[in-house]
Amino acid sequence: MTGAAVKLENVSFGYDETRVLFNVEIQAGTIAAVMGPSGAGKTTLLNLIAGFERPESGSVWIGNSDVTGIGPADRPVSMVFQENNLFAHLTVEQNVGLGRSPSLRLTDADRIAIRGALARTGLEGKEARLPSELSGGERQRVALARALVRNRPVLLLDEPFASLGPALREDMLELLIDLHREQNMTVLMVTHQPDDARKIAQSMIFVEEGKVAATGNANLFFGPDAPQAFRRYIGV
Repeated sequence: MTGAAVKLENVSFGYDETRVLFNVEIQAGTIAAVMGPSGAGKTTLLNLIAGFERPESGSVWIGNSDVTGIGPADRPVSMVFQENNLFAHLTVEQNVGLGRSPSLRLTDADRIAIRGALARTGLEGKEARLPSELSGGERQRVALARALVRNRPVLLLDEPFASLGPALREDMLELLIDLHREQNMTVLMVTHQPDDARKIAQSMIFVEEGKVAATGNANLFFGPDAPQAFRRYIGV
C-alpha cells in the first residue's frame, strides 16, 4: 500500500459561531502533525477529509479523485479518535473485524488480516478479551489495528494518545513510526504535544482561527526560522 496526497481547495464550513476556510495540501506518504489552539478547527479539518462533515463550498481531493460528495465509508481514509470508539460488548478480535465488515461476516482473508494487525500492534493473545479488560494503551492499539485492516492509503488520528501517560504515548508513537515505515500511508495526526510532533512529523500544519496559518517542513517549525504564529503558540 502507498499513501495518497490530500488537498483541500477553498473548503468552507460553519457550525454555531465557528467558520473555517481551508487551503492545504499534504504530500503522499507524509506524516503531518496538525497543531493549533483549542477550537481552531483541527478536528474539523480531519472530519472534512474523512467525510464526517461536508463543505459548504470548495473541494476535497484524495489522490486524483474529488471526494467532496462521497460519504465516509467510501473514502480511502481510516480515522482513529481520542476516544477509541470500541464496542464494549465485542471482543478485541470482533472490534478489529468491524474494520473489514460492519456485519462481522468475515472471510478467511479477513481473519488473516485481523490476526496480522493484532500481532503487529502487540495484541496477540488478547483476541478474546473485552475492552474493559484492557489498559488504555491496549484499547488504542485495538483502534489502530481496526484502522490498519481497512487498508486505506490515508490515516487520520485525532489526538489518539492524549489520554496516555508519557511512557505509553512514547510506545504508541514508536509503533506509528514503524507502521508508517512499513505501509507508507499518508498520516495526519492532531496533537497538542510539540514533542510528539517533533518526534514523528515530516511536515507541519498549523491551524489558527479556522484557517491553515502556516505549513512547512517539521525541521523548519522547530528551528529558529519557525513561523511567528507557531512560535507564539508553543511559547517561544
